[in-house]
Amino acid sequence: MSSRDIITIEDDFTLLRFENDSDEVFYTQREVKSGLIQFHFGLKGKAKFIFNQGNYALDLREEKSLLLYNPQKELPLNLEIEPNSWVISVIISIQKFHNLFSTEANYITFLSEDNKDKKYYKEGDISPSMAIVLSQLFNYNLHPSIKNLYYKGKGYELLSLYFNRTEDSNAEQCPFLIDEENVLKIKKAKEIILANMAEPPGLQELADEIGLTLKKLKMGFKQIYGDTVYGFLFDYKMDSARKLLNSGSYNVNEVGLKIGYSTGSHFIAAFKKKFGTTPKKYLMAINPNT
Repeated sequence: MSSRDIITIEDDFTLLRFENDSDEVFYTQREVKSGLIQFHFGLKGKAKFIFNQGNYALDLREEKSLLLYNPQKELPLNLEIEPNSWVISVIISIQKFHNLFSTEANYITFLSEDNKDKKYYKEGDISPSMAIVLSQLFNYNLHPSIKNLYYKGKGYELLSLYFNRTEDSNAEQCPFLIDEENVLKIKKAKEIILANMAEPPGLQELADEIGLTLKKLKMGFKQIYGDTVYGFLFDYKMDSARKLLNSGSYNVNEVGLKIGYSTGSHFIAAFKKKFGTTPKKYLMAINPNT
């Protein structure tokens, strides 16, 4: 089955939900006038945006996002969605969007004075927090009368998480760490803790291994990745847990053990702290029929 759900949240603020659970490619089109910003999120599978009568295409891959904006011309939605693929799109006017982020206009690149009239295309990663919101938009058990209110809240939540700087996957291009050697050492520290996430080394041990002082490790890691070493590791472990749960191959206790929790209760508490729900309830949300 394939479906397209269009929710008008407000004037010039629309959320579209595309679900293709069939074995065939699903094609959909929609006119999008100029002056509208498009955010597209690939929750599952793969899709492709077609432009200029098929002369140009942009792929939307699983767990990736695309931001499209061109004030000079219309960018109609011409989308090919592969089998077993889910896509969420948010389309909002530049005026409404600017009002939401007016105090952050210099932070959001395409709203700066130099770039506000230029076209803008950007691919990014879907963060763990965004993935939860996207899953909720496909799996919810609510009365139809509050559907629009629910989507409105999730639409705003999705935009806020998209611009959440602490989860910026491009944070490695940090302009504050000019010493490239130190940057490489911090990246090595990240690789070490991720490779040993079930039993990570202590901070001093980690600093010694990469050849930095403890202070430089802490400061550099926070500058590059926007979080402490263990804060970053916590988010990574929770995202790994979410993906393992999504796979359907492991139960809650097995997932907890895989990411380094010796007791199920500690894993459940950690998951709830990160995502606001327990692993069991999360599984029920993404698989309501199980």
